[in-house]
Amino acid sequence: MGEVDPSFIQAIEHRPKLTVTEAEGIPLIDLSISDTQLVVSQIAEACKNWGFFQVINHGVPLQLQEKMVLASKTFFSLSKEEKQRVRRDELNPLGYYDTEHTKNVRDWKEVFDFTVENPMLLPASPDPQDKEVENFVNQWPRNPQHLRELSEAYAKEVEKLAFKIMGLIAFSLGLAENRLDELFKDSTSFIRLNYYPPCPIPDLALGVGRHKDAGALTVLYQDDVGGLEVKRKTDGEWIRVKPTANAYIINVGDIIQVWSNGKYESVEHRVMVNSERERFSIPFFFNPSHSTMVKPLPELTNDENPANYKEYNWGKFFSSRKLSNFKKLGVENLQINHFKFRNVMRFVVSSSGLAS
Repeated sequence: MGEVDPSFIQAIEHRPKLTVTEAEGIPLIDLSISDTQLVVSQIAEACKNWGFFQVINHGVPLQLQEKMVLASKTFFSLSKEEKQRVRRDELNPLGYYDTEHTKNVRDWKEVFDFTVENPMLLPASPDPQDKEVENFVNQWPRNPQHLRELSEAYAKEVEKLAFKIMGLIAFSLGLAENRLDELFKDSTSFIRLNYYPPCPIPDLALGVGRHKDAGALTVLYQDDVGGLEVKRKTDGEWIRVKPTANAYIINVGDIIQVWSNGKYESVEHRVMVNSERERFSIPFFFNPSHSTMVKPLPELTNDENPANYKEYNWGKFFSSRKLSNFKKLGVENLQINHFKFRNVMRFVVSSSGLAS
């Protein structure tokens, strides 16, 4: 990334501490055990207490995961010129990018994004009055040559895992296992390849600044370097998620927070960098169709427990959030709490980062 640009520097109150507190308490859940009720109860507790958990024996083939990681490393090792051939822009948000912002501060990373559904349908603009929909098509680099085939195979396996976890979460809320499946038809789910180079100022910059994931669910692979930090709900302390071999890290997104009417909360997280080792991660963002109207599920609301959130359109919300990936907007990022009934505001065009 060359010499350090001031745009990477976090505000003093958001700068990382170089002393690490590892998250011993984040649950590790074995999805292979036969006692479904036990798994469901473990997931319920994890969603309520942390907003995060890890899963093992998840069904994603280890060999496929390893190939995907190797392909990611190969791509990011290419020359700047070669990677720029598939550079994304404001017209097509898919492909390679290295100047993404989270909360108006530049992230110390490079990314490559591709969608599960190809093409993916999204609103042409965040304007509520604009009914136009656009097709967004994946860009694939010339090298590594097998990246498209490998990525599509990997996406199918991780999507299968996401549906399984979503079903278990639905169970934990007292719903039918397949209650939410239909909403993910023609999904806006996507996968991001993340590369975090060694950083000469790890006490001033972040790989990804503090944020909450806007979608339903995130399924994250991280390598053995680690760097993901979660803001602990009990005291607001930043806690490092220790890498676990062959595990995926799962976190609840804003959509599940709304669907559950606040029972499960999306939690702030960020990514630390270091001065010695590069880091790779691969998050899968499990998102519904652009036409989905997100609101508390009727089964979970009543006169004693009224809806806490105003209904909103996911596609419009998503379109507004992606704008700040390309430039510093200087406005407050659109957040889910703007749709709380005690804080309802007009839908405005603003944005936030989308990474873990």
